[in-house]
Amino acid sequence: MKLKPQVVVVGLGRFGKSFASKMYNLGHDVMAIDIDPDKVQSMVGQVTYPVTTDASSEISLRELGVQDFDVGVVALADVEVSIMVSVLFKTLNINNIIARASSDLHKDTLIRLGCDRVVFAEDEMGEQLANTIFSPNVTEYLELSPNMGISKLSIPKRIVGMSLSEAGFINQPGNQKLAIISIKRGDNIILYPSNQEILNEGDEISIIGNNSNINKLLI
Repeated sequence: MKLKPQVVVVGLGRFGKSFASKMYNLGHDVMAIDIDPDKVQSMVGQVTYPVTTDASSEISLRELGVQDFDVGVVALADVEVSIMVSVLFKTLNINNIIARASSDLHKDTLIRLGCDRVVFAEDEMGEQLANTIFSPNVTEYLELSPNMGISKLSIPKRIVGMSLSEAGFINQPGNQKLAIISIKRGDNIILYPSNQEILNEGDEISIIGNNSNINKLLI
């Protein structure tokens, strides 16, 4: 008899709790992880293994045997930790990774990290609006830390016809200031474009970097 896939869920908010308990009720072995002991305690009897630990630690995940699970679910509202845990799941070679996204940009990032499926859950979008309302070229913003984020922006007219390097966007190993993730050109997506890629009118760029450096390019 073939055993049902084992599932590990990180993040026990409403989305994570409902997913974990449903999978357990369907007969799966489910490990539910959160750093908040009260949230973990609330899952006793609703999952196979309720665990309190920091899921952003690879050592902790390996000690729990997470690498032996078939499905990993990242149900975290914290974007930075969500990305970290998604990367760790890939490192641990979990076959099927499902992640929760709070925006299109978060979704794109999770997909590029190798998540097999990304789903949306309702989230407070006020911070995203606050980060874009005074920057007309920025169409979407995803905060990774107080000083760094991922911005999706329509390029200013003054840099149309320039290469990425001429416009000040330089992708190179060790560059901690800015990095281009992609260019959206009509229906086409150019992933990790070269520094010599020419910018066209209507292009949208997804860029990760220090907020002050991004803002300088938009002045």
